[in-house]
Amino acid sequence: MKPVSFLFFILLVQLLSGQTQDKVDFTHAEVHITPKPEEKRIDGTIQYKFHVISNTDSIFLDAKKMEFSSVLLDQKPVKYTNDGEKIIIHKKLKQWDTHFLVLTYKVKPEQTVYFLGWDDNIQGNEQIWTQGQGKYTSHWLPSLDDMNDKVEFDLNISFPHIGELIANGKIVKVKSNHSGGIVTTFDMKKPMSSYLVSFALGNFEKQVLHSTSGIPIELYYEPKDSLKVEPTYRYSKRIFDFLEEEIGIPYPWQNYKQVPVQDFLYAGMENTTATTFSNTFVVDSIAFFDKNYVNVNAHEMAHQWFGNLVTEQSGAHHWLHEGFATYYAYLAEKDIFGEDYFYWHLLETARALSNFSGAGNGEALTSPNAGSLTFYEKGAWALAMLKERVGESNFKQGIKSYLTEYAYKNVTISNFMEEMEKVSGMELSDFETAWLQKSEFPFETAKDFLIRNSTSIKTYFEIRTKIGVELNQAEKILKREWPKLNSDLLKHHLILDYGNELSPSFVQTILESEGKKVRQAVVLSVEKISEEIQKPFETLLQDKSYVTLESTLYRLWTDFPESQHKYLDLTDEILGLPNKNIRMLWLTLALITPDYKTTLKPEYFQELNSYTGPEHHFEVRLLAFQYLKNIGGFNDETLKNLIEACSHHVWHFKKTCRKVLKEFLKEEGNVARVEALYPSLDWEEQQYLNKTLGK
Repeated sequence: MKPVSFLFFILLVQLLSGQTQDKVDFTHAEVHITPKPEEKRIDGTIQYKFHVISNTDSIFLDAKKMEFSSVLLDQKPVKYTNDGEKIIIHKKLKQWDTHFLVLTYKVKPEQTVYFLGWDDNIQGNEQIWTQGQGKYTSHWLPSLDDMNDKVEFDLNISFPHIGELIANGKIVKVKSNHSGGIVTTFDMKKPMSSYLVSFALGNFEKQVLHSTSGIPIELYYEPKDSLKVEPTYRYSKRIFDFLEEEIGIPYPWQNYKQVPVQDFLYAGMENTTATTFSNTFVVDSIAFFDKNYVNVNAHEMAHQWFGNLVTEQSGAHHWLHEGFATYYAYLAEKDIFGEDYFYWHLLETARALSNFSGAGNGEALTSPNAGSLTFYEKGAWALAMLKERVGESNFKQGIKSYLTEYAYKNVTISNFMEEMEKVSGMELSDFETAWLQKSEFPFETAKDFLIRNSTSIKTYFEIRTKIGVELNQAEKILKREWPKLNSDLLKHHLILDYGNELSPSFVQTILESEGKKVRQAVVLSVEKISEEIQKPFETLLQDKSYVTLESTLYRLWTDFPESQHKYLDLTDEILGLPNKNIRMLWLTLALITPDYKTTLKPEYFQELNSYTGPEHHFEVRLLAFQYLKNIGGFNDETLKNLIEACSHHVWHFKKTCRKVLKEFLKEEGNVARVEALYPSLDWEEQQYLNKTLGK
């Protein structure tokens, strides 16, 4: 290029990178992709239909590091430039004209598409899944990262005859292709933002429910988890029916699917019609008590209205997504678990927000840079207080009006508040100031709301006031009030607050007479188990709670060394939560307990070490690394798995593993141990080690 032309090109790229695509309107995309998992590559062709809004001489699409083999405009080759971030089409286009753009490309996505299990020797654990929230779909699909551009995406995905394929929309055709695989065609009827385009493939089976309104709800699971389907997806139909009724607008899409995947980056993601969520929520009936999918299930489902049907214009309006999904998930839990559960959960989040705000970290809901605690929890609180302000009837009518007016469009906070003012006839600028624009969280206002609406929370604060700072009076006051308390959650929180101030006899009475929620609070709060309550404490090993069992095993093992063998025998072969919390604690204790099954210790060590391998979920691996680190148990296999984990796609896991490795390298002789592993490491791992060691 000549210098002047090159300069013009650079200026054009810079200009386009800061613009939205406002001179044309992309309305439909016909997508054809073929995932190549062995090469971690996507081969694709996409045809866009678009209308010209005003005369222009170029258009662009976001396309990260893509290689284009063909670019056709209305079936003819067209000039284009590709800078690795965007593809820019150079063509004079007239207002009102309709055109078709066809792009054929290959790409190795650096993020957004994750190929898991294709490079190991374990059959049946292979998965592919996408996570495009933010502006990331353009890593595998030429698209518009701007959420203000909504397109009807129809996907055609080619793949061999393995696994189950899940994507946006409804399957309308499955046919064989020339390479011996199959092509699955998914049809969408309505437009959506590109960050919501997704697909997943893996060794899945499914169960199908139907909502009361007739919407198919597909529940996916791995065959090994067939006995966990019911507790995992418990209340799914009830949540769906509740949200349709509560929101007042019918579910806006053709069907709904949910698929749990390995090593997902977040709890869940609300891709249109096809939620992806972490398989750590695939639980048995015991784990359901401590960790279940109900809240995430309801949250991602609510997003199908709030975020997918109506979509924020920018991050400054993110409350309209996360605050709303969080609030409606809480309402769904209220419907399932009762008012007490709902209000106590709000109290917990209010305290977290108050502490966050009190430490000088408070954030306004209108800030695009606010964090999750603000957008989710403060956002939910804002809606609870808005309903209180305008009244339930006005609130529901305002929600219906808002969703109807802006269906399949982009919205601002002002759009929502205008609908609420219109329906309620109220002027709400003071509400906006207090709850949306101020960074402080008004805890006292929230507390007053809770006391007005919840008898058990009112009682809780009254008891706390009576006890005050005189902790030696806690038991006397609690004993007097205890017979009048009819809320397990109230008792649970009082025990968490004052459990360590209680006498062994009162603790024994609680353990013998209360349910597992209150009993759990005892083991979480009492710092030292005396001999007087050793036997009552042992009964906690029978509770149907893996959190209770984990804490109880560790506490009894620690406080009563003479009975360690007995406690290990009682808890052998229990896995626990999806992160195998009980099993890994048990293996660690078995290894360090003197004279306990000494001939089996090598077996126990090998099992604990095996959980650091990449075939396991990152939460399992992290727990295994931490236990092995604590007992000085890193061998060569552990170190290789730790080095591999330092390049994992889940950032917080990768960050923690890097920290563990750096700490290990500080100890004498460990650099030489790691350097001896070089021949068994791949190039990426060697490069990371070189950087870490300063080579």
